[in-house]
Amino acid sequence: MKLSYDPRYNVAYISLREGAAQVESVTVGEDLAIDVDAEGRGVGIEFLNANAGARPGPARRGQQQADGQTTALPLAV
Repeated sequence: MKLSYDPRYNVAYISLREGAAQVESVTVGEDLAIDVDAEGRGVGIEFLNANAGARPGPARRGQQQADGQTTALPLAV
C-alpha cells in the first residue's frame, strides 16, 4: 500500500496494489473515487479536494507526486 499526494491538484491517492493492466474508476461520492480492475477488485482510492476535512491528528509519511519529496501528511482521526 502506498499513499501519495499531489499538492498542485490537491489529490491524495492510496494505491492498494500495483500491476493491474486495465483499471476503471468508480465515483463513490463528490470527492471520492475507487479504481477497480477487470475482476472488480480494488486497486486504489482517490480523494479529490484532499485537504478539505483535514484537521490536526497523527501524521503518516507520504510521497508527493509533484516533486517526489517525502512529507508528513496529517490524517484525521
